[in-house]
Amino acid sequence: MKTVVCVKQVIDPEAPPSSFKIDAEGKKVVLPADIPPVLDPYSEYALEAALKLKDACGGSVIAISLGANMLREVIKKTLSMGADELILLEDEAFANGDSFSTAYALSIAIKKIGVYDLILCGRQSADWDAGQVGSGIASILDLPAVTLARRIEIIDSNVKVERITEEGYEVIKAPLPVVVSVSNEIGEPRYPTVRGIMAAKRKEPIVWKAADIGVEPFQVGANGSRNRLVKLFQPVHDGKCEFIEGDTPEEAAVKLVERLKQEKLI
Repeated sequence: MKTVVCVKQVIDPEAPPSSFKIDAEGKKVVLPADIPPVLDPYSEYALEAALKLKDACGGSVIAISLGANMLREVIKKTLSMGADELILLEDEAFANGDSFSTAYALSIAIKKIGVYDLILCGRQSADWDAGQVGSGIASILDLPAVTLARRIEIIDSNVKVERITEEGYEVIKAPLPVVVSVSNEIGEPRYPTVRGIMAAKRKEPIVWKAADIGVEPFQVGANGSRNRLVKLFQPVHDGKCEFIEGDTPEEAAVKLVERLKQEKLI
């Protein structure tokens, strides 16, 4: 059983909004120098799902990530949690891509890996929240896709997935290989062990540039994007509070109703 898990380095979701700025002209986020990035929390859920399958069925787990100038201490958390290998698609050509160009590059790299049984992604990333890369990989590789998995089980040469719905969940069965996007209901990611951390320090990731996977710079990253970012800005929320007064609660209630009618809220 060989599982490929797509992971990502992101801005720390716990960082206060005031800690980073928006470059409106350049249409990009200026990262805070004093707050390091982290492994995307949704990627950790996908990795946890892969490690649970490894515990149950054996096999290996390969983590793969795409970007430029990734911090090794961040991305190597995948190894300390229990992944067997880490592949980095690290090249300036991969920078600032959209969901399509990211899915395309990851798909070509997964083809280069060769034999695999399962591809796992987080349900979305904590920075852009698009939730499209997993389905994009499935489309490019012509594989079945299941989204929002809360439980994954391998039965013979099939995967059985409990998929989250608005009413609860549904059970889906699909033949391997398949792409599954994992939701946080899969269970809390395990903590890296001391042994895992020490092993991760000794193990170096495999680094592939665009040329190593056989793609041209115009096909990936910003150049390969199909979306065009028109405007990037931080929303401004102006709050206003008005107190309705009256000599009695009844009088205040009448004034409140009148005020709500003026605002056409009732």
